[in-house]
Amino acid sequence: MKMNKLWLIYSSIAFVTVLLMGLSTLENESDIQVAEKDRTTADREQLPDRFNTIREKTTTIPDYESSVTVSEWNNSQETAEVMYDDSDGAFKEEWGLFLASEAANRDIDPFLVYELLRVETGGEFDPEMTGPQTSYGHAYGLAQFMTNTAPWIAEMASVEYDEDLLFDPYYSMLLSVEYLDFLHDRYDDWNYALTAYHRGIYGMENYVSRNGHANSWYAEEIQEMADKSGQLVSHN
Repeated sequence: MKMNKLWLIYSSIAFVTVLLMGLSTLENESDIQVAEKDRTTADREQLPDRFNTIREKTTTIPDYESSVTVSEWNNSQETAEVMYDDSDGAFKEEWGLFLASEAANRDIDPFLVYELLRVETGGEFDPEMTGPQTSYGHAYGLAQFMTNTAPWIAEMASVEYDEDLLFDPYYSMLLSVEYLDFLHDRYDDWNYALTAYHRGIYGMENYVSRNGHANSWYAEEIQEMADKSGQLVSHN
């Protein structure tokens, strides 16, 4: 009889303990959810400040006027965060907001441009990078433009050309989006467009003449990595 009473007492204590632990877990999960919501809200509230920061930084680009609104940059927030995390902080969130918005205005996958910039800089995303000497000279900046190419791309983008601005990340990204848009409009094929970006238009045509296609390692790697990066956004 005593054993039955003890068993009932222990069972009751165990039940209450489990119940309290369950309530504690729910409270912790609720706290985490609230904290996550607060963090997200704080990020959203900071967007106008980031918007103004980018506005201020892009004033260094002569004649540049963005039609992007705060709400459109708000939609680019998740993309910018993925780029920042994927690059271990090397690709700044402000850069991601700018790039995602400018690319979206041209119906270009922002991760296609992001991965191009990764390949061009060897994964460093260094806006002050100077490429190795070639028969055509050096390539400069985040998008690695040469001085024989950048001026007419700047003209297409309706911004003033200044060689020093090739080291400005916003200017460099703006030209890269403009050039990719031009190449894709011309060929209607990303293999052709990306290979032309890498080799130049005549270099791409020579590549196609030799190989019968434009599926260079450069074009395939960028598209493959862009698909993987894009999935990080769609799964979040």
